[in-house]
Amino acid sequence: MNKIIVSIIFAIIIVIGIDKVADVIFYVEKPEKSAYQVATVTTVASTTSAETGSVSSESGNIMALFSSTSATEGAKVFKKCAACHSIAENGGNKIGPALWGVLGRSAGSIPDYKYSKAMAAYGKNWSFEEMNGFLIKPKDWIKGTKMSFAGLKKPKERAAVILYMNENTNSPLPLQ
Repeated sequence: MNKIIVSIIFAIIIVIGIDKVADVIFYVEKPEKSAYQVATVTTVASTTSAETGSVSSESGNIMALFSSTSATEGAKVFKKCAACHSIAENGGNKIGPALWGVLGRSAGSIPDYKYSKAMAAYGKNWSFEEMNGFLIKPKDWIKGTKMSFAGLKKPKERAAVILYMNENTNSPLPLQ
């Protein structure tokens, strides 16, 4: 039994010793510059408003994007939203509130829908800019909203959906 224990300890010492000797013989200095260069990513600057907890984003002018897309494209993108929202006139609420006539309306204002406290207290009207910011990432725009949608990252998709929502109302907002 003693021979087995001594043999195991001796094997461990030899392995550790060979490792240390190999490190001394084959020492490699860390290069000054990394061999793999990672492309730099530009980030969008954002600031958080202390009063509302909302995120103000430099995401570009949504009005300028309207000319590069259409409401027809927005109808296709809206399919991502249709699981939780209806946009038809007299369409009922689903998991989320009905979006018929949402642009120009005050946030959290449908009487027969139970909004989160944050959305009910938000109090702003849904303008093109507000909707654009909200659609980037709802939970960042209105802290505490129960909307779990990850957001639309592509500005052109957001513009298309906003055009589509603006068409689905009795009084569309002017595109100026």
